[in-house]
Order: sequence, then structure tokens, then C-alpha cells
Amino acid sequence: MVTVTVNGEKKEYEAGTTYETIAKEYQGHYDSRIALVTVNGKIRELFKRVKKDCEVSFFTMSTPAGHATYVRSAIMLMVKALQDVTGEGELEKVKVEFAIGPGYYCSVKGDIILNQELVDRLNGRMRELVEANLPYTKKTYPINDAVELFRSQGMKEKEKLFRYRRSSYVNVYCLDGYYDYYYGYMLPSTGYVEHFEVLTYEDGLMLLLPEAQTPDRMPEAEPRKKLFETLKQSDEWGNMQHIGTIGDLNDRICEGNINDMILVQEALQERRIGEIAEDIVKRGGVKFVMIAGPSSSGKTTFSHRLSIQLRTYGLTPHPIALDDYFVNRENTPKDENGNYNFECLEAIDVEQFNKDMLDLLAGKTVELPSFNFKTGQREYRGNVKTLGAEDILVLEGIHGLNDAMSYALPNASKYKIYISALTSINIDDHNRIPTTDGRLLRRMVRDARTRGTPAKRTIGMWPSVRKGEEEYIFPFQESADAMFNSVLIYELAVLKQYAEPLLFGIGKGEPEYYEAKRLLKFLEYFIGVSSDNLPKNSICREFIGGSCFHV
Repeated sequence: MVTVTVNGEKKEYEAGTTYETIAKEYQGHYDSRIALVTVNGKIRELFKRVKKDCEVSFFTMSTPAGHATYVRSAIMLMVKALQDVTGEGELEKVKVEFAIGPGYYCSVKGDIILNQELVDRLNGRMRELVEANLPYTKKTYPINDAVELFRSQGMKEKEKLFRYRRSSYVNVYCLDGYYDYYYGYMLPSTGYVEHFEVLTYEDGLMLLLPEAQTPDRMPEAEPRKKLFETLKQSDEWGNMQHIGTIGDLNDRICEGNINDMILVQEALQERRIGEIAEDIVKRGGVKFVMIAGPSSSGKTTFSHRLSIQLRTYGLTPHPIALDDYFVNRENTPKDENGNYNFECLEAIDVEQFNKDMLDLLAGKTVELPSFNFKTGQREYRGNVKTLGAEDILVLEGIHGLNDAMSYALPNASKYKIYISALTSINIDDHNRIPTTDGRLLRRMVRDARTRGTPAKRTIGMWPSVRKGEEEYIFPFQESADAMFNSVLIYELAVLKQYAEPLLFGIGKGEPEYYEAKRLLKFLEYFIGVSSDNLPKNSICREFIGGSCFHV
């Protein structure tokens, strides 16, 4: 017998008991289904077995780690079911491309027709597999054996990924005779994947899954056409250089022509910025360019580069940070935990902003404020502006797309831009890189460089940052006149050198340790790239330093 301590309670179990069995005893203490277990501080899958005395706790599907496990398991279920319904040799490849709201867009290649009849059969087969409650099993293979296994299944991108793996072994999952590799943990069986729906979407499929906040409820499908087109364009940029996965990127790095690839990526971004500037000029009458996006999207560098493009058309842009219109600290609203809520619209003096902007439109001279973040007070330092015929204001802030922020300004005078760092490469076909991972690494590196903030604090604050984005930014992204993806296909290979030392600084007993370990494991996939040859105006410079702009 072994002693297992759960939430301070000690109980004895026979050695070899699965953690799933223990989890079922404690499920009633949790609002959502248990997905993972921690054993003496290490995350383990529920199908693992107790070997010795230990202390355990649980992650439910409403936690980030638990939700990611659900998504991973659902993707493997879908790919397996799609193979079953299409028949041997007809399905060439399924690639999980990117997330669109609560859905995951997947491209499909092969001798098949994506129609409603196929989707109905696919959903039906997935439901059969769920009802059969088949186990996800995991086995460790020598790296050469894993490569041979995936080569036999036509998964060439995994073969390429493992070529750069430093360890000698790799964990492979099996579901009813179908083998696959996944970055992260799995649920114990298909019976846990209770909620899903596959839909046709554009020229591929959309796997719709519950969100972490509501793990037991299916969300509504959200088309988000502008976001899809922006992500699709980024995919095309990657395909242009034959880079769709980390293995492809590592190949290019090892070939020694990484500098050409960097220059092409930067040129593609500059071309897109130029297209947005041209659209602003062609529209006519635009006086306010409103830029918004989530944390660490590169908004500041983008606004500088857009301003330069606008100058080539004879315009005179003036950058303004909406943060300068923060209310004084004592008037800042507080959240449910009693902390200042700098993300909400009420933290901005919306009335004063609209008054100043209307006065500028009317040809009046206005002294604009500056916010002193050290004292928490708004100040006036002689920043006086009068708008001439060629003047245009470039406004940057999280509420830029919300019409409630600029309610008094004529719509014809506004041009709204949504910017985000939308990851454009995958680990492999079935393992996408969450957009939030790239932004978190960006912010971690920048905060450490500019504010001396340890990675532990950046990770600890990240959930509240994400909460603000979900509430105040993402709902307005489709109202933008233009979208811009600030991700550079090479940047994670650059950020790796800066982020790893910061992540290693997080101790094993700290709450942020699990996330730090996950990110370190993720960065192992990349071959590092020096930042020496990055252009001085690169968006990546906003985070690692060395920018020619004041960022």
C-alpha cells in the first residue's frame, strides 16, 4: 500500500492504482472535470499509476493546462476519425493551422471532397469513438524508431522536427491503432472529449471546442472573416519561403541563409504597412488613425513605421498614446480583487479625449496631456497641437477600436487598425503554436530589459492581462478597417536566447514554475538565431532592444 495526500487528506491505495481512479473520488470537490494531476509538484497524466507515497493535486479543464489537454485530445480524435471515414490512402494531410475564436481551422489535403455529407460522417465517427471510451496510450520510443514510425504514416514534418531533437527518446501517443506525436499531455480516454463539433469553414474544416471559462458548454461559431484572411496571408508568406513548421525553419537556419529570410520577412511586413498607408490616403478625410491590439503586439513600432509610410504621401503624422488620457490614480476603478483596473474603458477620461479631438478637428489649438505613471497623475507639459490640412493623428491604445472611446468623432474621420502577433508557423502539422505563447515571450523579454521585471512576475500577471484582452480588445477586432500581423517567422528563434535565462530563474516551488517549464520545453524545438543582423526598425527590436525608434 502507498499513502497519497490529496488536499491535506491522507489515504492509502494499492501500488499501481491509476491517478484517474483517485481523481474520480475527488471529482465532487471541483466545478469542472479533472484533466491532469500533479504528483509531488510534477504534472502527470491521469492514466499514470501510483508507485510510492506522494502528494497530489489536480488541474481541471477550466485551467489553462487542463483546457490545452482537452484541445490536444480532441485534435487527435478528429484526425483519427477523419482517417477512418476517408479510407486508406485518400487522406494525404491534415494541418491544424490556427485558432479563430473558440474554433481551430484545419486545412485538409487528399483525394476527398469537403462537404456536409463528409462532415456529418466525421462527427458521427468522432461520437462513436467517444462513446467507446478508448484509451489514449503513451509509449516512449528511441528517436530513430519514432522517425521510422512517422515516416511510414506519411508524417514527414515530424521526421524533420525530430532531426533537431537533442534527447534520444520521444513520447508517442496511440489511439485505436493510430500513432501521433503531441507537444503536451493527453486525457486518459476519448470518453473525456464530450463536447465538440466539426464544421466546414472556408476551404477547410473548423473544430469547435468549449472555452476554458465554460468547459462544459459549446460556444457559438464565430466566422471572424477579417482575422481569417490575415492569418491566411501570413500562411502564404510562410509558404512563399517554404516555412510552415519549426523543422522547416531549423532547416533554413542550418542552410546558412537565415539573413535572406529575415530580410524577406521584414520586406513583406513593410509592404503590408505601405498598403495600409495607401488605403488611408485613398479613403480621404481621415484625421484619426486608431491602432489597437493585445499586449506585446508591437503597436508602438508599427505606429512609427506607419507614420513613416504616411509621410511618403505628404502627410504629417502625430503619434498620441491613449494612455495619456488615463484618469488620475485615485479615480481609477478597481476590479473584484481590489486592484486597479487599468484595462477598463472607465480608466480613461473619455470625455476629455473626445473634447480635445473635436477641438482639433475644428481647427483649434489644444494642449494635450501626458500621464505620469510614477505619480499616477495627468500632467500638461506644453504639448500643443493644431491640425493643418496635412496633419493626421496616429492614436494607439487598447480601446482604439471601441467606438465608445471616440463616440463624438465622425466615422469618416477615423481609420481603425487591429494589430496582433498571430503565430504563423506550427511545431508540426498537428501541433500549433498558441498566439499567446509568442506574445508572452515577447513581453517577458521586454519587461526584463526595460523595467527589470522578473519572468515570474510577467507570468503571474499574464492571466489578468489576457482577461482584459478578451473583454476589451478581441470583441472589436472585426470592426477594424485593416488588420496587421506583427509576427516575424524567425522571431521565436531570436527570442529563445533572451527568454531561456529568465525562465530558468523561476524556482521549482513557485506557482509559475509549471508555465516556465512548459515554455522552456517549447523553446528546445528551435535552433537559436543571433539578433545581430536584425534591422533597426524591426518589430522584434521593440522587445529585445536596439530599435531606432523610442520604444
